[in-house]
Amino acid sequence: MKQAVLDVDGIIDALLKVQYMEPNTEVDLPEEQIMLLIEAAQQIFATQPVLLDLQTPIKICGDVHGQFFDLLRLFTMNGFPPECDYLFLGDYVDRGKNSIEVLCLLFAYKVKYPDRIFLLRGNHESDAMNQLYGFCDECVRRYSPLLYLRFEECFKYLPLSALVGRRILCMHGGLSPEITSLDDIASIERPCEIPDEGLVCDLLWADPKRDQEESWCPNERGISYTFNEDVVADFLDKFNLDLICRAHQVVENGYEFFADVQLITLCSAPNYAGELDNAGAVMIVDSDLACSIAVLRPRETERKYLVGDAFFEDDSDPDFMDEDEYS
Repeated sequence: MKQAVLDVDGIIDALLKVQYMEPNTEVDLPEEQIMLLIEAAQQIFATQPVLLDLQTPIKICGDVHGQFFDLLRLFTMNGFPPECDYLFLGDYVDRGKNSIEVLCLLFAYKVKYPDRIFLLRGNHESDAMNQLYGFCDECVRRYSPLLYLRFEECFKYLPLSALVGRRILCMHGGLSPEITSLDDIASIERPCEIPDEGLVCDLLWADPKRDQEESWCPNERGISYTFNEDVVADFLDKFNLDLICRAHQVVENGYEFFADVQLITLCSAPNYAGELDNAGAVMIVDSDLACSIAVLRPRETERKYLVGDAFFEDDSDPDFMDEDEYS
């Protein structure tokens, strides 16, 4: 019997063909091809560092959560690989209707352009979350339990953090009291599970919290910590960094600053889970480390965004806008 060969271009073409179809349209990719794609992507993840060292310019994206058609909008507005480099901060699956399509497109681009697109692990890249929030059900309904298990194994090899331009530290969740050196992150071994506590847990689960007096407090999520502004300032000073970039939370405008402009939260899933009226955002980091924000508006809504003292009406044709630069 002839051995199957991965057709990366065929996968990408099939996924892009539905771009202008009804949202939530499913793409019927052959399961055998998806299995081969997962294997190829996993091999690349395993050979690249757990703490990525990335150069600029690059575009950084937050949670996607199965919103495949919004991912296509994001690429349409900001450029499809390999037009520019991308870093995604995790949470590709669950809640949305098309988690399989999201993973297959991102994995296919990773295989085709391994040094142009980078994918971090989020807290939803885990069996415990996927059993509860939809990804497991989607895999079993559309394909098989075996495909689901194969995705779960691959998730264990995803990198956990990235250092952009030596000055911007990125992760899905947040900081950890266990970080004494960036080598603590770089030395994490994979494949790894997400434990209930410790460094890996915090990188994927921790949150910043305003007006918190204590540096670290138990997180209301029931796992990991919340940290205050002083923790961020001290961390940046200690490690000679400019910015913490993370995801993990829905924010109304698609992005939100914390501790002045020392930490930014990104969410790239507009109309989160089809229930909220939030925008999505992408952070664009130029070669000189100047940053700007591209906002992906909610579908079929009219909103106003406040940038400084100026309101921007959301009634023009483009689906996004570049906000003020900051440095």
